[in-house]
Amino acid sequence: MTLALPLAYSIGDPAGIGPEMAAAAWAVRHTESLPPFFVIGSARVIEEAARRRGLDVPVCAVKAPDEVADCFADALPVLDLADLDYTPGEPDDAGASLALTALGVATGLVRSGAAAALVTGPIAKSRLARVGFDFPGQTEFVADACGIAPENAVMMLAGPSLRVVPITVHVALRDVPELLTIELIRNRAAITAAALVRDFGIVRPRLAVAGLNPHAGEDGRMGSEEAEIVAPAVVLLQAAGIAVSGPLPPDTMFHAEARERYDVAICMYHDQALIPLKALDFDQGVNVTLGLPIIRTSPDHGTAFGIAGTDTARVGPTIAALRMAGECAARRTLV
Repeated sequence: MTLALPLAYSIGDPAGIGPEMAAAAWAVRHTESLPPFFVIGSARVIEEAARRRGLDVPVCAVKAPDEVADCFADALPVLDLADLDYTPGEPDDAGASLALTALGVATGLVRSGAAAALVTGPIAKSRLARVGFDFPGQTEFVADACGIAPENAVMMLAGPSLRVVPITVHVALRDVPELLTIELIRNRAAITAAALVRDFGIVRPRLAVAGLNPHAGEDGRMGSEEAEIVAPAVVLLQAAGIAVSGPLPPDTMFHAEARERYDVAICMYHDQALIPLKALDFDQGVNVTLGLPIIRTSPDHGTAFGIAGTDTARVGPTIAALRMAGECAARRTLV
């Protein structure tokens, strides 16, 4: 892919695996054909994280994204915000502050048109809350920065085998039935369909909508949500010209033959979506936010404090997140 602008990678919590994943991705930039990217965070942290992983990753300090092209081939560009000590696996408030500042700077650079897309390193939400972060996650932070209402920012998890969208996300399972509405399903599915056209180049995306209950309710014997909420939403989507089917029994949606019939599975709750995605594409899963005026992706994993600095974290999801961000950004430039 060819991009006129680099990707912006916010470092995430410096005590997690985000810094070493950025270094490891740069180390394989040629073999993986990655687009140019730069890290917003700490040059010192990146250098030490690379050293602990046994990587020869020179770092070049940049003051702006337009300097990235001159050094990316020979060094990992870093917009240096703080000279922190690198202590993997030991998060603290200083690191959380850096993660929050880096996220804000990176988002601003992409919004201003100085960078092509945003890739966010993993954060620890509980740590960020201690330094003033009052959002459920980075998705909501980025949406707010872009002036997008939370309900219009849709989380999609994507891998080589499967794409899934959970209608409800980080909520208790017992709260899901009360949160589901016809309009919520219709709105998020419609945003998903539009994004698959715009950012993924799928001319007529096919959506498969899961039921909430076992066997999709089995004609009301196991719940009424399919008849009262899910099916009416599907009818509205079909009336809008979207290729959509459902509600479908969730337990038969994810085998190989079934997956050939759709481009994305619309699921009712977090684990209904993420369990099959992680079972199929654990090392290549990407979290991408749909419905934003900018491209934002993230590796589909957390900070992994327990293995940070041990050279055991796999770089696949970060490579996939960078590649997907670049591909989506390239498609938008063609529109």
